[in-house]
Amino acid sequence: MAALAEPQIAPEAEAPVAVIEKLPEAPPLVPAAVNPLASNKLLDAKVRLHRQLIDEINLSALEKMPEDEIKRHIQQLISKYVVAERLALNTQELAEFTSEILDEMIGLGPLEPLLKDPTISDILINGHECVYVERHGMLEPLAVRFKDEQHLLRIINKIVSAVGRRVDESNPLCDARLQDGSRVNVAVRPIGVDGPLVSIRKFSKKPFNLSRLVEVGALQPQMAEVLAAAVKARITTIISGGTGSGKTTMLNALSGFISEKERLITIEDAAELQLQQPHVGRMETRPPNVEGKGEIRQRELVKNALRMRPDRVILGECRGEEAFDMLQAMNTGHEGSMATVHANTPRDAISRLEQMIGMAGLPMTVGSIRGQIAAAIQLIVQLQRQSDGKRKVTSIAEITGLEGDIIQMQEIFKYVRTGTAPDGAVQGHFVATGVRPRFLGHLANQGITIPGSYFDPSKPL
Repeated sequence: MAALAEPQIAPEAEAPVAVIEKLPEAPPLVPAAVNPLASNKLLDAKVRLHRQLIDEINLSALEKMPEDEIKRHIQQLISKYVVAERLALNTQELAEFTSEILDEMIGLGPLEPLLKDPTISDILINGHECVYVERHGMLEPLAVRFKDEQHLLRIINKIVSAVGRRVDESNPLCDARLQDGSRVNVAVRPIGVDGPLVSIRKFSKKPFNLSRLVEVGALQPQMAEVLAAAVKARITTIISGGTGSGKTTMLNALSGFISEKERLITIEDAAELQLQQPHVGRMETRPPNVEGKGEIRQRELVKNALRMRPDRVILGECRGEEAFDMLQAMNTGHEGSMATVHANTPRDAISRLEQMIGMAGLPMTVGSIRGQIAAAIQLIVQLQRQSDGKRKVTSIAEITGLEGDIIQMQEIFKYVRTGTAPDGAVQGHFVATGVRPRFLGHLANQGITIPGSYFDPSKPL
C-alpha cells in the first residue's frame, strides 16, 4: 500500500493499469490514488464517450424508452468503445464505468453515487475539483471530481431546470431541490470566485419520525410524548435552531401527529417538507424572471393560504415580513400551525420574530408586537447541533403570556452538557425543570393525559 502514497503519474502513462490489478476490490467512493476510475485517463475517456453517445443517440427518443432498454442499448455501445479505446478494465471496473456513463446520460453524473449513499447527509462542491461530504456529522474530502467547470455547470443546469429555475452570470444564485426533496443551493461565477459552489442537503428517503429521533438520542421519550400531545391538541409551535440543527427534520416528525382529517397548507422557499397526511396543499415561492418581474414571496403565499380554507398553515422557514401574516393566522382560527425560525435560544427566537414583524413596515408599537407573539405562540422547541455533529433538543419552552412589555416564558425540559469524551463526543443529559406546562389543562380537555412524573426534576428522563 506504500506505493499508493506516491504522486499521481501523468495520464498517458500505463501505471493506472497496474493499480487496477492490485486493487480490484476498491469501493467507489475512495481517494483518487486508490480508485482507478478517478484517474485522468478514465475520466477523459468517460467524457469523450459521453459526448460521442450524445451525438449518436436520439435523446428525445431515449426519454420515451423504458429504463432497462436504455441501459441495454448504452451498455452495448460502451462495450464497443472500451474495446476500440483499448481500456484495460476487468469485469467489475467495466460495470462501474458503465454505471458512471449511465449516470451521465440519465442522472447527475458524479453526484449520483453520493446521492445514493445513505451515510452522506451533505454534499459540498467548491469548484469542479473539490468535493466534500458530511458523514455522521463530520466533514471529509472525496476524490469525486468533474472533468472541468463546464461539466459541473451542465449538471447544475440539469438540477435547476427540473424545478423551472435558471442559473447563469446574470442570475448567479439559485435555490432548487432534487426529486426526493433534497435542498440545493448554487452560486456560480462571478459570485463563486473559484468556480461553481454547490451545497446539497440530502433528506432521508424514509423521513425520521419522533420515535427514530428518540432512538438516536435527540430527545427523551417523555419529551417526545409531550410534543406529540401538543401537536395533537393544536398547540401552536415554533421550532428554533441554527443552520443544520435539524429543524426541518423535527417539523416533519411532529407533523406525523396531525390528524388526517385536517387540511394542511405548506409554504416554503424550496419544497422540502415530507408530510404524510393525505390532504396537503404545497406551495413554494418563485424568484423573479429575467426582467426582474414575477417574483412571488412567502408573504403573498401566506396571505393566499388563508383563502384556501386550511386547518393549519405550516411555514417551512419564517425569515421576513411574512412573520406578521403568520401570527395573524395563528391568532384567527389556525391554531396548531407551525413554523421554523433561525435562532440560538427560545428567547432569541422571540426577538427574531419581533424583528421580522418590524420588517413588515406596519405602524405597530413594541408592546403590540409582543402581544401578538404572546397570544399566537405557545411552545418553542429549540434544537442545536453539538460539536460532535449530533443534533439535540436543547430546550422545550412554553410562552405563558405578557407582563408589561415582557413576554413571559418558562422552560419545561432542557439538555445539560456536562463535558466532552476523549473521542470528542459530547456528554450530557436531559432534565425536567420541575415546571408543569400550563397547556396540560388544554390537553386534558382534549382527552390527552400526561403523567405528572414527567416534570419531576428528581426523576431521570
